[in-house]
Amino acid sequence: MSSRFAEVPIGKVREYWDRRPCNIRHSPAPVGTRQYFDEVEQRKYVVEPHIPAFAEFPRWAGKRVLEIGCGIGTDTMNFARAGAKVTAVDLSPRSLQVARQRAEVFGLTERIQFVEANAERLPDFVEPAPYDLVYSFGVIHHSPRPDVILANVRRHFIAADGTLKVMVYHRRSWKVLGILLREAHGAWWRLDDAIARNSEAQTGCPITYTYSRRTGAELLAGAGFQETDVMIDHIFPYRVKDYVQYRYEKAIPFRWLPMPAMRMLERRLGWHLCLTARVA
Repeated sequence: MSSRFAEVPIGKVREYWDRRPCNIRHSPAPVGTRQYFDEVEQRKYVVEPHIPAFAEFPRWAGKRVLEIGCGIGTDTMNFARAGAKVTAVDLSPRSLQVARQRAEVFGLTERIQFVEANAERLPDFVEPAPYDLVYSFGVIHHSPRPDVILANVRRHFIAADGTLKVMVYHRRSWKVLGILLREAHGAWWRLDDAIARNSEAQTGCPITYTYSRRTGAELLAGAGFQETDVMIDHIFPYRVKDYVQYRYEKAIPFRWLPMPAMRMLERRLGWHLCLTARVA
């Protein structure tokens, strides 16, 4: 993986996500309305239905949850609705503005503390405390030093019997194969930069690390965690030109692929490497 990612200024990452917060266009309704937030959630979990099973929202009722990279707050709301006390951190002030609006709309402000923070320096922004769950879905691989984030979590923010759940992007995936063929034109030595540019709906992401099952386990172990479960999931099957118009038309070959075969493909070549771990 590209070592140059570690040298990218964190300000570039903040600017990128402020321009277009993740999932901000998941509804055509006015941003900030209840309809908007309902449609954003519905669309997110239709496209990524494995998230609730991975997050296990009801399990954390009455528990303390630290979410690193809350974005506009879809998962945040569901932790709070389930009865968790949530500290939700994000680098992007624009994302946090929308997430705070969301908490107000649903009457959840008393259950959520929002914090603008660089997760690599999390103890400078959030008071160290033992959390029952530290959760981060699709976030730390966009930071210059994901290992530093996890080391801080291990040292300052997880209970001795706590759980870590992180999703990072899977290198041996259908998505990466497509980027290698279409964007890097087979030039594997340019693959890391091509993945970063094309990893998100808005092109030009400055940093995107990807991990295999082995390197994902090594990332956890290096920070003092022991992997307890691995789930690989999510291949985006829809035609982009239809999807951006809120139509769910599947692309070839997914249109004719039986669901059992699709699920088998996702479990091997999915884009989401979902890792669950405990303190080693």
